[in-house]
Amino acid sequence: MLDRVRSAIFVRHYSRRTEEAYIYWIKRYVRFNGIRHPRELGRRDVERFLSNLATEGRVSASTQNQALSALLFLYREVIGEPLDWLEDVVRAKRPARLPVVLTRDEVRLVLGCLTGIEHLMTTVLYGTGMRLAECASEGRPGFVEAPAVARRRLPRPRAGGHHLRPPGRRPALSASAV
Repeated sequence: MLDRVRSAIFVRHYSRRTEEAYIYWIKRYVRFNGIRHPRELGRRDVERFLSNLATEGRVSASTQNQALSALLFLYREVIGEPLDWLEDVVRAKRPARLPVVLTRDEVRLVLGCLTGIEHLMTTVLYGTGMRLAECASEGRPGFVEAPAVARRRLPRPRAGGHHLRPPGRRPALSASAV
């Protein structure tokens, strides 16, 4: 059965990490239910498994949802039994998290401790709202001179905007510019 899961994942071009996660959760589900074939199992077995993850396993909501997604994939795509009741299984809700925000003074302090490429990348991340992976992928030589490609709408700063100009056409960044 796991070979069929792997084939179904491969055909759908899912990532290797998704394959590993789905295989892991399907194995845990089968073991949890006494090594019975998933065709023999029903709604109660799925709910018991997911509840056990939350209570005994103390897993996060996203982990519990990943396990549910693996089971949905197993029943829908591999076994070929679209079980309507599985659609109704309630997904765990993630707790709302407030973002940690630095004050302007804390930002100045952090930027003051950095030099070189670390300072440049941190300033770009802070000023544009880019994610770290986006900034790192732009780290090839000459990316500042490359034509602008709109990936995300960003508000223009009210004053200045000199940090968005290519090197050689902008003044040095001062602590008051932050």
